[in-house]
Amino acid sequence: MFSSIKKGSVLMKVLVTGSKGQLGADVVKELCRRGHGVCQADLPECDILDIDALATLFDEEKPDAVAHLAAYTAVDKAESEPELCFAVNAEGTRNVAAECAKRGIKMLYTSTDYVFGGDGDKFYETDDEKAPLNVYGKSKLEGEYAVSENCKKSFIVRISWVFGRHGKNFAATILRLAKEKDEIRVVNDQTGSPTFTEDLAPLLCDMLESEKYGVYHATNEGVCTFAEWAQEAVRLKGLGAEIIPIPTSEYPTPAARPQNSRLSKASLDENGFGRLPDWRDAVKRFVEETEE
Repeated sequence: MFSSIKKGSVLMKVLVTGSKGQLGADVVKELCRRGHGVCQADLPECDILDIDALATLFDEEKPDAVAHLAAYTAVDKAESEPELCFAVNAEGTRNVAAECAKRGIKMLYTSTDYVFGGDGDKFYETDDEKAPLNVYGKSKLEGEYAVSENCKKSFIVRISWVFGRHGKNFAATILRLAKEKDEIRVVNDQTGSPTFTEDLAPLLCDMLESEKYGVYHATNEGVCTFAEWAQEAVRLKGLGAEIIPIPTSEYPTPAARPQNSRLSKASLDENGFGRLPDWRDAVKRFVEETEE
């Protein structure tokens, strides 16, 4: 159940789907730090594909806002099970958006840089043409449409290259491999920005505390390739493994990935939201607090 705790003159009750995930865990922590009531919703207790159960949850808890972070995120596996991926990311999101719309409450939905095609080297603006290359990106874009079409009080936040302390991610994998191998081959022709969940969570909470609805891009500042990210993590950890930069063509995967994932933060600036710290600073903090 929620606890009703005063924030200024507003009682905030926030339902967090995907609360067990690496981003969900940090959003829950930040909401609690700010004194908000939190209802944690995740599998198996909460299934966003079960419309009746979802409606019952909303009826019982009566949230003022929803942070919809639950998602199918297995990018490569999605290529072989597109129905499940679309069910969770599109239909499940539509179910959540519909419940929010019925009650006139806020909804925040996290999307992805993978909604873009990744051509060139420009920074994508929020309204640039969408051209997802893989099933996951297409499903998240459908989720965006589900939110924008059903829930007017919504925040759509595109993020990229997410890493945190509560789940599997690229940075953690590199640190593990660097203790096991002398060399690690890492793609060096995909460029974007890592997003540290501990930095992102406060920004998402800032949005939920506002009424500045719209579409946003939110990542740590600066850009790098995956190989550069790996090199920085290994260097900061003082590990001896050598990162060998390779082209994407030498590391084929079931799902195609955009070579350019640069996201413009103009939408944050225009609405008075602060940008996140530089990605190197984020990696440093992650590495320093990651156990051997």
